[in-house]
Amino acid sequence: MSPAQQLRRDALRIWQAGIEAVLPDKLLEREISVAANALRIGDWESPLDSIGRILVVGAGKAGAAMVRGLESALGPEVIAKHQVGGWVNVPAGTVEPTSAVHLHAGRPAGVNEPRPEGVEGTRQILREVSTLAPRDLCICLLSGGGSALLPAPAAGVTLDNKAAITRLLSASGATIDQLNCVRRQLSDIKGGGLARACTAGTLLTLVVSDVLGDPLDTIASGPTYPCHEGPEQALDVLRRLDLAEHEDARPIVEYLQRRIEAGDGPPAEPSCHVEHLVLANNATAVDAAGMEAERLGYNHAMLCATESEGPAEDVGQHLADMALAMRDQPGPNCLITGGEPTVTLAPPERRGKGGRNQQLVLAALEKLGDCHGVALLSGGTDGEDGPTDAAGAMIDADVVAAASKQGLDAADFLDRNDAYHFFQPLDALVITGPTGTNVCDIRVVVVDQQSPANTDG
Repeated sequence: MSPAQQLRRDALRIWQAGIEAVLPDKLLEREISVAANALRIGDWESPLDSIGRILVVGAGKAGAAMVRGLESALGPEVIAKHQVGGWVNVPAGTVEPTSAVHLHAGRPAGVNEPRPEGVEGTRQILREVSTLAPRDLCICLLSGGGSALLPAPAAGVTLDNKAAITRLLSASGATIDQLNCVRRQLSDIKGGGLARACTAGTLLTLVVSDVLGDPLDTIASGPTYPCHEGPEQALDVLRRLDLAEHEDARPIVEYLQRRIEAGDGPPAEPSCHVEHLVLANNATAVDAAGMEAERLGYNHAMLCATESEGPAEDVGQHLADMALAMRDQPGPNCLITGGEPTVTLAPPERRGKGGRNQQLVLAALEKLGDCHGVALLSGGTDGEDGPTDAAGAMIDADVVAAASKQGLDAADFLDRNDAYHFFQPLDALVITGPTGTNVCDIRVVVVDQQSPANTDG
């Protein structure tokens, strides 16, 4: 095995260890226990005799695995005695047999946008939580992708309106906070709508967080978290991004203005008792990746972003600078970072195919030159990177040499957001399929400090 191949293999093993640490079925089995006629979920505990029905609802890319772990932890006796049932919206391709909770395909695989089948499932969730009694327990399972899987357009807003404004915001480099600020105002379920509809005595929300810093109002647009914003804040986001005059934004702007004129403000508080438990987040995955790096003999450093990072190109170039410094100086020889950058898309007529991780790695390649003694990987923990079947991409000296041999111009592909077609012929895409979890992105840089310095740049 060549030095480049060894670095590449190690980077992939370190990245994969981060994924395995946040697989939801294991997390649920760890946090839920039934003993001595009591149910414990995290720090919450209640005698089983005081609980009536248990209804499970929710949405997200990790939904199927979360249901699997929940059903395993509760066990068949509790499932039967407490009439456990429910409805969870998940992407098509992740639906699997369950013993009690129905999994509903809320959107096609690889299409991270609200769809009519998602609306159907969301309306069913709202109906089911409104049938509960004060002794009943409602458990809501949320994970990354929940916003697209929980569409419930408010009266006066169409699904097409919501999809168009989401695409427009994303293409303009909007942060997840900005996206969700707008989406919460256009929905009957986001921004605490599910909690307001729930008539159970207690609503427990279990979260696999895909948002940096774990803001509960932002994860899946906060369906069980109180909303303290009104239509004014959403309209302000559109104005700050210079989108208020855009044709695709016009129906949304008009809807928000009507609500402002009507005096609409933040909605009322829910009537049920609500608690939240974050099962795992980006830091969980980064920590586990660090443990694997240590096991492989690396002296590693770790960094986890706590807020949106800015352009993927800037993050990639910064990682490239760090990689060169690590390679050429004493100190750590492995860097693991977590976060979620943004991408501003090229015009549709020039735009290729890719995602933020592929864009990040391609930007790093430009800075690294021949990549001698360096391997760099960036991938989404959900196994999806933009509208592609790849989780991300990775580079090393062999990949760069192959790109040069094939005459691929990194700058051109980067400018057109076409990183997928740059990396595809180089066998440098990271393809895992849906992982069943989602905690933002993990990046791994490993270096050979014995390698000669890069004299090209």
